[in-house]
Amino acid sequence: MLFDAADFDAHEAVHFVHDAATGLRAIIAVHSTHLGPAAGGCRWWFYEDDVAALTDALRLSRGMSYKNAMAGLPMGGGKSVILRSDAAPKSEALLEAFGAAVDSLGGRYVTAEDVGISVADMQIAARRTRHVTGLPVAGGAAGGNPGPLTAEGVFVGMRAAVAHKLGKSDFAGVHVAIQGLGSVGGALAEKLAVGGAVLTLADIDADRARAFAARLGATAVPVDAIAGVAADVFSPNALGAGLDEATIAALQVAVVAGAANNQLATPADGARLAARGILYAPDYVINAGGIINVVAEYLGQGDAASVARAIARIEERLADIFVQADRSATPTDVVADTLARALIGR
Repeated sequence: MLFDAADFDAHEAVHFVHDAATGLRAIIAVHSTHLGPAAGGCRWWFYEDDVAALTDALRLSRGMSYKNAMAGLPMGGGKSVILRSDAAPKSEALLEAFGAAVDSLGGRYVTAEDVGISVADMQIAARRTRHVTGLPVAGGAAGGNPGPLTAEGVFVGMRAAVAHKLGKSDFAGVHVAIQGLGSVGGALAEKLAVGGAVLTLADIDADRARAFAARLGATAVPVDAIAGVAADVFSPNALGAGLDEATIAALQVAVVAGAANNQLATPADGARLAARGILYAPDYVINAGGIINVVAEYLGQGDAASVARAIARIEERLADIFVQADRSATPTDVVADTLARALIGR
């Protein structure tokens, strides 16, 4: 039963989408519209089964409610996942069918890029709905590919964590182990290299990791070794649920700060990090740069400069969470969740 699912959190609606002509199978989860339309990207992914897809949609949509609320955006939280299948490859017709499904919700859900979905894909979906963002924009305007803006938010948020835990005001000599070098992780690695960080890199595409390492003067390691690297910061920028009991036990860092959504595999894992003295930057706070950008595009409010100012505030927001966590001896994820739920009336 959906209502008995572990990650069902009083979601307002969960839509199961099927289009026989294109083979589209998708789930659109609307967690909350308390602050406005539910905003969150679309993920295209191979799932082990339908239950795994539902779990991802439920967790990601809840995270978007928290993310948008903590970023001060007039938007609720939602997410969509398209169940990738060899039997129904990505096509213009399938993406248009997805756009039509989004449009059928009458603006209660606004979509954008996520894992496996590109700007070009969203342009195709936009043929059938106006409730899509992350589209190409003119220079100086808000919007476009959210990846680099997400990386900027992680960069300033990591700086807050490094200042709080290590007492350093910049990244000179700070060793960061980066897991995942996609549009966000790759941009983050480049920014950290410019800032003087020492980098160890890993990606599921080993050739990509080696190419980044050669270009940035970093070290590449196998993806299954990155969580155990002795460093100052571990930065997860791949898929979620990577911080579990075993991973946390293997960490040799003082800080965890990265862009991946839903980094904690279970609610107990935030406490596990805190018990080890590892400072955790709650994912939906630190990775809000992309949604700040695309919401400004969708609402037609502000420009690239105002988006940059909003993203810069992630640093102060995290610094406040770290102080509250210290004062109350509470894990940082619990502090952030409490603040976010109050903002969405939960």
